[in-house]
Amino acid sequence: MADRLSNFLRTFLYTPRQKLVAALIALVVVGVPLGYGIKSVTTPEDRSCAPGVARPQDSDECVGVATAGDGYAFGLPDLAEIAGRIGAENATLKPDEYATVAVLLPYTSTDPGMRVKVLHETQGAYARQYRANHESNSETPKIRLVLANSGKNNAHWQSVVEQLKAMTDAPHRLRVVTGIATSSDPIRGTVAALTGAGIAVVGTTITADDIADGPGAAHDRYPGLARVSPTNNDEAKALAHFGKVNAGKALLVQDTRNGDHYTDTLKSAFAASLKGAPYEPQLFTSPADPTDEGNTANTFRQITHLICDTRAETVFFAGRHTQLRQFINALGARGCAERSFTVLTGDEGSYLGADKLLDRQALKNRLTVRYASLAHPDAWLPAPGRPVPATGGSTVAYQTFVTDIARASAKPVALADGQAIVAYDAMATAVHAIRQATPDNAAHPDLADVRTQWPQVKGSLRVEGAGGWICLDNYGNPYNKAVPIVQLAQDGSQRFVAIAWPEGAPPATSCLPPRRG
Repeated sequence: MADRLSNFLRTFLYTPRQKLVAALIALVVVGVPLGYGIKSVTTPEDRSCAPGVARPQDSDECVGVATAGDGYAFGLPDLAEIAGRIGAENATLKPDEYATVAVLLPYTSTDPGMRVKVLHETQGAYARQYRANHESNSETPKIRLVLANSGKNNAHWQSVVEQLKAMTDAPHRLRVVTGIATSSDPIRGTVAALTGAGIAVVGTTITADDIADGPGAAHDRYPGLARVSPTNNDEAKALAHFGKVNAGKALLVQDTRNGDHYTDTLKSAFAASLKGAPYEPQLFTSPADPTDEGNTANTFRQITHLICDTRAETVFFAGRHTQLRQFINALGARGCAERSFTVLTGDEGSYLGADKLLDRQALKNRLTVRYASLAHPDAWLPAPGRPVPATGGSTVAYQTFVTDIARASAKPVALADGQAIVAYDAMATAVHAIRQATPDNAAHPDLADVRTQWPQVKGSLRVEGAGGWICLDNYGNPYNKAVPIVQLAQDGSQRFVAIAWPEGAPPATSCLPPRRG
């Protein structure tokens, strides 16, 4: 028996291999972790959120294209209802009968105003998708809608663009990207990359003059881009035509932060309207993220003192909505309370109605705030003493939108900020181009043919938008688009004042842009 035990020990414990086995067993017995000094195999973290959507390594946001189109809402409760309705509509489509339109927006923005904006834009896009699929005389192709999230401040636009570029073939057949809603460097990069890949883009609320094509050197910077909102220059011209401003009693307050195409082009447009003004602009610098509060409120308190030192009656404000609200609050508490002031600004004013930090009391202190809106629910409704213009838009087109938007939510959709109206019109423009580009007896248009449709969207081929006629020039920009002038009422609500026109009067019935360049 002893010999057998000796042989066993010599065979199994005294060979080099078994000495290692014995040592490992001993380490386990005494509690030493085997992972020490030995490379372990770990399972990669699953950062996926949904098909096409994931959390980047440096972020907890779920970003990407919800390629399934099945109602995924990026984890946002406020978006769940409308995403579900889009998913239900997509589920009715057969595999070979649709073209896809993507709505690209910063869905996971932390700015409350932007969260409201993206919700309203998505509701507007769905309303027009539903009409295209059910109430357009069975025209083809049908339209599938997918949501694309570029993240807070559009920080993840590059990866999302790569996804979109890969969706132009079956089964998606992506033909247009809409949304594209802020005039910023990431959006300029987005538009350049998409149009450079041959994908048509319809911007909803981009208004910067330098994110657009035009004659001369600006030609074909963004081939395939169309916009349904007037440029900042057109907004400024409309404001000037609406209310003649005495430049001798006006001044400009402007942001000096670089890289914001909205503020850069707006302050240039306002400066052109203030030639001969006696006062130099009052300057402030917003944070890198203009939705942050920063310390600009302190700057505005000082600026209001300087405004009181002038003879100014009108203040043009070139900046984003967070700083606009801070400026209004400061001007409402000015020392020269006995004097009246009017603040004029661009379409960022549309955010203020829902801004809980706006001091409503400031609007009661001889302070009038008016802005050039992109759309308003009262613009095309007749009222005593305010007839609807004979051209440039129609009550019928707006009432059609009212019927359609009611399908977007169980509750009434808020329309005063104009975002749902603009998104509806952008979607209508996208559908128009897709179907105009589809040959007879073909199921879908070629990708390259959709982007070439914009020069023909005019005259009798215009889009009858809910916010006004969409007549595009040869560069995809709206010609003489209606600009509703809106005033913040004393309770903070957004009251329609009148329609103004960049050209000073409504377009002719033909709605044919004049030659440029």
